[in-house]
Amino acid sequence: MSRLLLAVETSCDETAAAVVDDGLVVRSSVVASQVQLHAAFGGVVPELASRSHVETITQVVARALDEVGATGDDLDAVAVTSGPGLVGALLVGIATAKSLALGWGVPVVLVSGGHCMLTRAVGPGRYELLGETVDDSVGEAYDKVARFLGLGYPGGPVLDRLASEGEDTLGFPRPMLAEGYAFSFSGLKTAVVNHVRAHPEVRKTEVAASFVAACMDVLCAKIRLALEEYGDPAVAIVGGVAASPVLRARAEAVAGEFGARLLIPPQRMATDNAAMIGVAAWHRLAASGPSDAGFGPEPDLRLRFS
Repeated sequence: MSRLLLAVETSCDETAAAVVDDGLVVRSSVVASQVQLHAAFGGVVPELASRSHVETITQVVARALDEVGATGDDLDAVAVTSGPGLVGALLVGIATAKSLALGWGVPVVLVSGGHCMLTRAVGPGRYELLGETVDDSVGEAYDKVARFLGLGYPGGPVLDRLASEGEDTLGFPRPMLAEGYAFSFSGLKTAVVNHVRAHPEVRKTEVAASFVAACMDVLCAKIRLALEEYGDPAVAIVGGVAASPVLRARAEAVAGEFGARLLIPPQRMATDNAAMIGVAAWHRLAASGPSDAGFGPEPDLRLRFS
């Protein structure tokens, strides 16, 4: 017998809902993008994001349920992202999830979203922190460099495409390359900005290729270090950075050096979606039960470690 969970995700600029079956099968995944809404501003405008979530969330949830022929009576729980993210955007998802769970008489489960860090997963919901960024995440660096170069929003895919057309000739720094598992990308972003201002004639393809190569060298060096130290059988890359075709290829090569499997989501699951929230929620529900209904948004929420 199916055990269905509805998940809601509104942490930033995507309104998403999904139905997950027993934590193993994604039965539906609906994402309403706000890219066009924010493109004119070169980035996410929090007030506009929140308003769009309010206008869209009901239809997105209805579609996710309709795609599997389910109603509230068929659900065992409702899950929602509680953080990190934009506080106004998070509030929309949380209010929706709480209301639906109350109306349908099922438990509600809060789930944390993404982080820029390297961890070891030692069991469902049990993690060991190896290292995290001391300033900007790699995704933030991508966004800021793309915005500075005038590549539009979202700029990450454009940067990766331009990188494939250029060569790594500018020798940008590889921050904290040999300093354990910690990351730092703020200095790299500044180096790109300073170089372009000093050399306005430089081609964007050259800048993109050099920037992306620096990011990938750092990320892959940390993965390689972890595999050397722990010898784990698999490497998982998740979150927005997993959408990068460059990282996919580089990480597959590194994992292959150690005979490790590379676990990476399909492109459509690499950016914000509710399916990942639903799967994580099943594990959380099984391990610690439903959340207290009094929870609220935690825009600066950190991953909790065992």
